[in-house]
Amino acid sequence: MHKKVVRKNSQFRVDEMVNALRREIGTGELGVGTHLPSESDLEKRFKLGNNSVRKGLEQLVEEGLIQKIPRVGNRVIGVPSAEHTVIKLGIYNTTDRETELSGLLETFHARHPNIRVQTVMIPTNAYTGFIQQHMAEGSLDAAFINNNTYRQFSGSMKTELLEPLKSVPDYYPFTTEPFRMDGQLLVRPLIFSPLILCYNRDHMREQNIPEPAEGWTWDDLIGLAGKLSVENERFGFCFHLLSRNRWPVFLLQSGIDFTPDEQGLFHLPEDRLTECLSVCRELIGQPNVFPTMLSGLDGTTVEWFMDGKVSMIMTTYFALNQLKRAGFAYDLAPLPTVRENRNLLNIIGLIVNRKSRNKEAAALLADFLGSYEAQLAIRRQTLSIPAHREAAEWQGEAAVPQPSHFRMFREMIPSFRLIEHLPLDSRELLALQKELELYLTGLQDGTTMCRRMEQALYETNRIGS
Repeated sequence: MHKKVVRKNSQFRVDEMVNALRREIGTGELGVGTHLPSESDLEKRFKLGNNSVRKGLEQLVEEGLIQKIPRVGNRVIGVPSAEHTVIKLGIYNTTDRETELSGLLETFHARHPNIRVQTVMIPTNAYTGFIQQHMAEGSLDAAFINNNTYRQFSGSMKTELLEPLKSVPDYYPFTTEPFRMDGQLLVRPLIFSPLILCYNRDHMREQNIPEPAEGWTWDDLIGLAGKLSVENERFGFCFHLLSRNRWPVFLLQSGIDFTPDEQGLFHLPEDRLTECLSVCRELIGQPNVFPTMLSGLDGTTVEWFMDGKVSMIMTTYFALNQLKRAGFAYDLAPLPTVRENRNLLNIIGLIVNRKSRNKEAAALLADFLGSYEAQLAIRRQTLSIPAHREAAEWQGEAAVPQPSHFRMFREMIPSFRLIEHLPLDSRELLALQKELELYLTGLQDGTTMCRRMEQALYETNRIGS
């Protein structure tokens, strides 16, 4: 029996198969009336499983290029239209849920019948490298990207690979500024989110506890989580503890400037650093309140919240789209603070491959997704926040139920910060995280953590210089 081949980037391999077969049909190598190789042969050639091969063949059937004949095979019945331009669009595995992309593409195809968009699922564990490689090769025309991934592109790589896009004056400035280089916009921002607290209102009512309000602290949250937890039934609070989009918010709230002196040395104030990071240590020290086993699984955290196993979670507006059909009342609250009222911002946008032969068509797609029409559709159909200011602040009736405090993001804008505001890059964050992990497990105290973080930053900068 042929062993099924499983690959994290199987969607990309499916696209490779479809493109190869489409090209062979177009050149006449596979002429009209001939049959494609067997599905088993296609599995071996493209290193795909049977289901993936059939998925690709169904796409060719829909395009009118082949006909599936039961117990016979797949016969070529047509050739690709020379009038169609095909855009390869890289997406996250959550993109459709966060933007209702499928519906937006239907509208785009209706407006531009000569352009077809094919989505490519990009593996999230190697997103930056995958985009760079396939854009350089010309096998990706455009891709969704967040601000953290964008920062990992070197300056020369941005200039080489990213096509400058039209300016967008109707957008929130904080969504466009991170993506400008030499006065040019290199990413079309589409949606954004700060960190927020999401809580189960029914659990609050059961315990006769007032709902959280603006201006509260992490100590307040920890106390509230203790009251909400019920042994053998639910935890009070949870979040993806060591995610790069979560724990650095405590560094931001410390108010520390992680800039070296003239000798390249770092001087971190121990009291402020340990005060902020001790929040994480205190949480994991209460196993009945904070489920440590879930702290590294963001998707599981939301699922447990959906199932009533966790009363409060730190999350994003993006993740709220998993709660569209929640069977209970939930609401939002601003993030608690330690020293500074600062919040970690995440922005997702679209890049266009400067080397693409279809970059004009890809730019049209970027312009459409950034238009007020498409941005308003995102606002109405999802719980994501569009980057277009007017669309984000629209007050009509949405197609999905929204928590009553959905619009609180407007008051939170002054607190928005990006990782670069620390300023720290991904290498430096990883070095700090290793020391934080030792601190959280009790293998080093606050003083040792602080000194080791200073040394880790110094060595990381020295190696990178």
